[in-house]
Amino acid sequence: MRHIAGRRTAGIVAALAVTTLVAAGCSDDNDNDKDKAASSVASAVTGSEGASTSAGEDGGGVVTLDAADGSKVELTGPIAGKYAAATEAQKKDLGKPMTGDDAAGTSDSGVVFQQFDGGVISAANGTLGTPAYITWGKIRDAWNVDRAEDGQPSDDGKGGSDGPLGAATSDETTDGDMKKSTFENGEITYDTKTDKVTVTVDGKTVDTE
Repeated sequence: MRHIAGRRTAGIVAALAVTTLVAAGCSDDNDNDKDKAASSVASAVTGSEGASTSAGEDGGGVVTLDAADGSKVELTGPIAGKYAAATEAQKKDLGKPMTGDDAAGTSDSGVVFQQFDGGVISAANGTLGTPAYITWGKIRDAWNVDRAEDGQPSDDGKGGSDGPLGAATSDETTDGDMKKSTFENGEITYDTKTDKVTVTVDGKTVDTE
């Protein structure tokens, strides 16, 4: 994943009301239910800060947010779903979506992402239903460090989802003073009491930076 320096900048994000609908089957008996579902999802909900959600052509939601530069940023697929399902505290910590060439897109590994002032939402791919996760703070910073295949920091290595840790597989969890995020090939922990970050790749602890 392309690197954007992370900082947990508090931004005020409008509350979103989103209805998640699952339509199953394709028989004529389900036509009315599917029509109702499509109609419900297609109804836009607009917040006081200009955030809105509506249906995309693929049946998934589209979340539109105001960026810091005044432009509009559209979230789609798993990224939109994760943002819509986030708590108000998470949205506040994420802040406004970033813009520019490195702010969103698809990494070399196929991971889709959207950078925010205070974090990043990423998913292993852009297919609807693929789980998406929020990564931020010092864990995000350590994930973005360029690393060799063995996980050690290297100027010739790769960082983020393209690096040896791979894609995110969890949101940040908290157990006492310890915060942790897991990845395809390891985990990163942050001890808020000691301010220590520990990076583990393929079961081996490696240098943080």
